[in-house]
Amino acid sequence: MTSPRAPIRRLEEGTINQIAAGEVVERPASAVKELVENAVDAGAKRVAVTIADGGAQLIVVEDDGIGMDAASLHLAIERHATSKLPVASDGSDDLSHIATLGFRGEALPSIGSVSRLQISSRTALSEGHAIHIDAGTIRGPEPTGFLGKGQSGTRVEVRDLFFATPARLKFLKSPRSESLAVIDTVKRLAMARPDIAFTLTDEGRVVFSLAAEVTMFDGRLPRLARVLGRDFADNAAQISAAREHVSIAGFAGLPTYNRANAQMQFLFVNGRPVRDRLLLGAVRGAYADFLARDRHPALALFLDCDPEFVDVNVHPAKTEVRFRDVGLVRGLIVGALKAALHEAGHRAATTVSSAALQAFRAPGSVQGAMTLPQASDIFRARSTGFAESESSSYAPPNMDYTPRDFSAHNHDHAHDHAHEEPALGRARAQLHDTYIVAQTEQGVVLVDQHAAHERIVYERMKKAALAGGIARQALLIPEVVELDETLVARVVERAGDLAGLGLGIEEFGPGAVLVREIPAQLGKLDIKKLVRDIADELSETDAAHTLKERLDHILATMACHGSVRAGRKLSADEMNALLRDMEGTPNTGQCNHGRPTYVELKLADIERLFGRR
Repeated sequence: MTSPRAPIRRLEEGTINQIAAGEVVERPASAVKELVENAVDAGAKRVAVTIADGGAQLIVVEDDGIGMDAASLHLAIERHATSKLPVASDGSDDLSHIATLGFRGEALPSIGSVSRLQISSRTALSEGHAIHIDAGTIRGPEPTGFLGKGQSGTRVEVRDLFFATPARLKFLKSPRSESLAVIDTVKRLAMARPDIAFTLTDEGRVVFSLAAEVTMFDGRLPRLARVLGRDFADNAAQISAAREHVSIAGFAGLPTYNRANAQMQFLFVNGRPVRDRLLLGAVRGAYADFLARDRHPALALFLDCDPEFVDVNVHPAKTEVRFRDVGLVRGLIVGALKAALHEAGHRAATTVSSAALQAFRAPGSVQGAMTLPQASDIFRARSTGFAESESSSYAPPNMDYTPRDFSAHNHDHAHDHAHEEPALGRARAQLHDTYIVAQTEQGVVLVDQHAAHERIVYERMKKAALAGGIARQALLIPEVVELDETLVARVVERAGDLAGLGLGIEEFGPGAVLVREIPAQLGKLDIKKLVRDIADELSETDAAHTLKERLDHILATMACHGSVRAGRKLSADEMNALLRDMEGTPNTGQCNHGRPTYVELKLADIERLFGRR
């Protein structure tokens, strides 16, 4: 039985602050974020963060910003008191032109209502003062010897977070997990502002200490390299584009430098770290050509626009934004990323080569040097290279692999060096009828023939589709493919789009489709498997995918089915033709599923394996 509703009453100020704290301060990392943002907004050039027990026991944030005098200190801990919100021409608060990270004036009173908070501060022209808040009870401000004459800055100390709301403590994770969340938060803010020095100390151990870079924009890559690692900087393509009043800059990882989750995706809007579905969706769309659905790119993108173009007041933690023109932003991100990846050409991640070299090394010092092949094994590897390949009559179907004077064995050594050595070298052998071994000026390249050809076929089909449609080849005997009725409906619904991709399909009863035409570029293939894979592709793509993204997925599926298969013998001319096509085709550093198409081993690294260096 429900009790009668109590009369409406005004909540106490302490209760209001605790409710606000539940929205703004979810965990120690949330408090750190708010305090560091205050330091950045105060014009700090140095920010130092110290935590203990994951931040639950202690959080200290020190900065050398403009500081506060006694009167400002007292105002700062009142709810909705801020210096950051601009005033409109009519004297009202202007929420449409926010140029700072903070603007609500809720962080300090919210934190003070659930912890023991002390703020010490001074300006260059005033004496130092400190104020104390103990679960909402205020003491001060009072004079303190904080900093010296002429100096400015602020020190915020938070002890026993959530001691005033014990129920919240139960929802905290382990100190290790909370520490990791704090580290992630400070790293994101540090990435956004390379011109500010950041230090983070956890339980007396310096987690990182980042010196300020000379300039904001030129310092982005060095700061990212220090935060995300040297591998990221070595395997990232630069992004720079603008459209109307929106610009985007940053660095995007090569497709072969991918991850199993999206934790290495960092997005910033006007310097504010955000986790926005629109932006993440645009990133996914841009990489759809290059990665499997379960792989994610690594990147750091900085989007800058007029503050009036974006609404940052849509989430209590200010981690989400809303744009006035969603289509413009998405198109800009997708276009900029695709242009950068196209510019990268057939470049593959350096980590691929590093992993390959590691595989060659002995697993431990006990085993000593790696085991070398016997002379007879080497002879067999050579004899199963070109000797057998040259007798093969196989050529990739309808791919115009006409010999183009690339044969390595038909040229003498002097003639080889009369021309500029191609980037991927010249074929020397085929291993296990699957991998092409090529020699370059600087080392050796090992190519996965199926993965490489798959990307080449895909790019050619995309180009043909954009040019007006993919050429179709009629089947002498149409192929009947049985499918579930729901899948038949999906395929027939897209019959017009599939026809533009070179696939002529029509309904053939309630549980089957009839294939009359296939793309001419694909040649001989398993039509039933292709159609079933396409049907699965259509059922898996959701409303978030644009029509172009769906069709690109289908093209990738077709390319996979129509490519040179592993286990096919290739002649020297065919292998060299494949290498030249890789060099002349964009994005050939990875197949349509994000796997690398080749591994490059530098001669210097090979020499180290054999103790020559």
